[in-house]
Amino acid sequence: MTEQKFFAQPNETEWTELAPGNTRRVLIHTPEMMQVEFGFEKGAVGALHSHPHIQVSYVAEGSFEVTIDGKTEVVGQGGSFIVPSGLVHGVLALEKGRLVDVFTPHRADFL
Repeated sequence: MTEQKFFAQPNETEWTELAPGNTRRVLIHTPEMMQVEFGFEKGAVGALHSHPHIQVSYVAEGSFEVTIDGKTEVVGQGGSFIVPSGLVHGVLALEKGRLVDVFTPHRADFL
C-alpha cells in the first residue's frame, strides 16, 4: 500500500499531449477523487464523450463553449460546470485556456 499524498506542487507532474492543442496533467488523486488540469490552445476541442465518473470543472483561464447532454453554453474564466455520470459532454476553447477538473471516483484510465 502506498502512502497517501496530501499535497501537490505545480511542477511535480508532466503534461501529456492528448491531441493538437490539448494537454492534460493529473495533479493529485485518491481512489475516491482526482484533480486534473487540462490546457487548450484557441480552437482546440475536448471531443464529445461520456464516462461513469461525476465531473466538476473550473475555468481557470480563457473561455469555453461547453456542451452537456445537448445543451451548450459559454463558460468564462472563474465559471464552473458539472457533468453528472454518463452524460455526453465536450468543450471548444474559444481562446487559450485551462480547465481544472475533479472526478469522482478517480479516473484509472488517466494513471
